[in-house]
Amino acid sequence: MLHIVNKSATERNSLESCLRMATKGSAVLLIEDAVYAVTSGGEAAAKIQAAMPDLQIYALGPDLEARGMAGRVLDGVKLVDYGGFVDLVTEHNTCQSWL
Repeated sequence: MLHIVNKSATERNSLESCLRMATKGSAVLLIEDAVYAVTSGGEAAAKIQAAMPDLQIYALGPDLEARGMAGRVLDGVKLVDYGGFVDLVTEHNTCQSWL
């Protein structure tokens, strides 16, 4: 399953709920303000790092760039562009958006 989170971890608990409910082997794609969670020094960085052994963590590169955070991405986070976003959606049978 592909989980898509678009809200900042400081604004809502969507990311926390997603990480708690996602099953081992699932993919999590962070877009829009949720990309702050995959930056070093961010409030949610420890939660992302703790989830990495069980989940594939992706972030939308253009959203990181738009926020000036492209150089602060945690090791192990896979960056995708818009084409990669589409690829992730087509590779997974189901998608869950966390609002």
